[in-house]
Amino acid sequence: MQPFNTLNGIVMPLDRSNVDTDMIIPASYLKSIKRTGFEDGLFANLRYNKDGTPNPDFVLNEPRYKNASILLTRENFGCGSSREHAPWALQQYGFKVIIASGYADIFYNNSFNIGLLPIILKPEEIEELFQEVENEPLLRLRVNLEDGTVTAPGGKEFHFKIDPFKKESLLKGLDNIGWTLQFDDLIEDYESKRQAEQPWLYAGQPG
Repeated sequence: MQPFNTLNGIVMPLDRSNVDTDMIIPASYLKSIKRTGFEDGLFANLRYNKDGTPNPDFVLNEPRYKNASILLTRENFGCGSSREHAPWALQQYGFKVIIASGYADIFYNNSFNIGLLPIILKPEEIEELFQEVENEPLLRLRVNLEDGTVTAPGGKEFHFKIDPFKKESLLKGLDNIGWTLQFDDLIEDYESKRQAEQPWLYAGQPG
């Protein structure tokens, strides 16, 4: 997992509420046993016509958003099923930050686990950012995780808060396993002492 500190990225607006995980990545794309290659299925039912050609009316297909790394949307993003493939697809497509007024809990936590930053702002602040995109279609925002700020081109700052542990994990680029491995020496020391004090627990085990 890559550390996250700041991002200056292009914003793609998805002006929808209650975007569920099946909309983010349809079930037909979940057959792979790998954790990669899901970017082609991102928003597939909206992104492609029935004949497989790109839908020119869907925002993801607009050329100006080809390199967007920030997704701006509305409330209850990531609702529905708990599939981890939804944040995978968003990240593998190129999104590093999502800005919404609320998320489904499982999607929210799954995003942090892979280094995708889901920011929560007030509904009126989300509305203001949508207006910024309307006025400047190739809008760039600066996200600073350390400071907890989203800064618009005019200099206005929007403040967000996240759990301190999640914040520290993102800043260090550590998932749950990586965080635990920081204490590998302490874990080995504890196991050695425990084996010496209670050898019967380890009887018959190799090494």
